[in-house]
Amino acid sequence: MDLDTAQEFKKMKTVVSISLGSSVRDAKGILVLGDETVALERKGTDGDTRRAEELLCFFDGKADAIGLGGTDLYLFAGGRRYIFSESARLLKQVKHTPVLDGSGLKNTLERMAVQYLAENGIVDFRGKKVLLVCAVDRFGMAEALAEQQCRTVFGDIIYGLGCNIPIRSLSSLDRWASVLVPVITKLPIRWMYPTGKQQERHIERHPEYFKESDIIAGDFLFIRRFMPPRMDGKVVITNTVTADDRRNLQEAGVKTLVTTTPSLQGRSFGTNVLEAAIVAASGKKEALRPEEYEAFIRRCSIVPSVTHFQ
Repeated sequence: MDLDTAQEFKKMKTVVSISLGSSVRDAKGILVLGDETVALERKGTDGDTRRAEELLCFFDGKADAIGLGGTDLYLFAGGRRYIFSESARLLKQVKHTPVLDGSGLKNTLERMAVQYLAENGIVDFRGKKVLLVCAVDRFGMAEALAEQQCRTVFGDIIYGLGCNIPIRSLSSLDRWASVLVPVITKLPIRWMYPTGKQQERHIERHPEYFKESDIIAGDFLFIRRFMPPRMDGKVVITNTVTADDRRNLQEAGVKTLVTTTPSLQGRSFGTNVLEAAIVAASGKKEALRPEEYEAFIRRCSIVPSVTHFQ
C-alpha cells in the first residue's frame, strides 16, 4: 500500500453490519456517497446471538456506524412503534456508535424506488398482480405499490406465520398488524424470519401466490426461501442479492431483477448497511429524520439497480 492509498484509507468512514444471518453471505465493499467514501463489511453470526452481542461490543466506538441485520429493531403498527425484545437486548452494550436496522430506508428509499421505476418506465405497475412477501416491515413499499394501483397480496401471515391467509388491502394489513405486531416483537426473531443456517434452506410454500403474480417484491431471503423452482417472466424487486443469487434467479427464468440498494462488486447489501453508510457519511451519531434521508438520497442520486435477464 503506497502513502497516498494509506492516507485515503484513513479518511474512509467505516460501517460494519452485524447480522444474525448466515456467514456464507459475508462481503465487503466500497461505496462513494457524495464527498465521503465508506468501507462496508457484513459479518454473519449464523444465528448466534451471543456472538452478535460480542461483535457489537467490539465495534462500538471503532466503526462510524453499525448495521443490524438478520432481524429488525422496530416494527410500526397502529401509529405506534414496537421494539423487538431480542434486538433490544443485543444493543444494551452499545454506547457510542449509532446502530441502524434499515427501517429508516424502508420507509423512504424503497418508497422512492417504486416511484422511480414507474416514472422512468422501467416497471409498469398499473393493474399488475404483485406479491409483497412481507409488508409489515416494508410499509413504505406497500403504500407505494398501492399508489401505483397494483393488485397486491401481502404475504405476512402466509410466509411469516405459515398460515394461508392472504391480505389484500392496506386497511386489512393495518388491522392485522395492530393485533400481531405487539405479540410478534416479544418472540424470538427466528420464529418468523430465517436466521443462521436456516437462510440456506429452501421450503416451497404456497407457490400459487408466486405463480399468479407478475411482480414479486420484498425481503430476498423470504423470496428465495419460499419461491417455486420456476419464476418465468417475473419482475423481482428486492435487496441483499449476491452474485450466486443473481445467477439462480436468471436460471429460474426471472425477466428483470431490481435491487433497491446499489449493486457493488456484483452484489447488493441490505438496507441496514446502506442506512448505516448514509448516517456515517452524514457525520451524525443517530438515525436521520425521513426528510433528511430523502434529501440525502436525492443529493447522492441513489437509485435502484436494474438487471434485465431477458
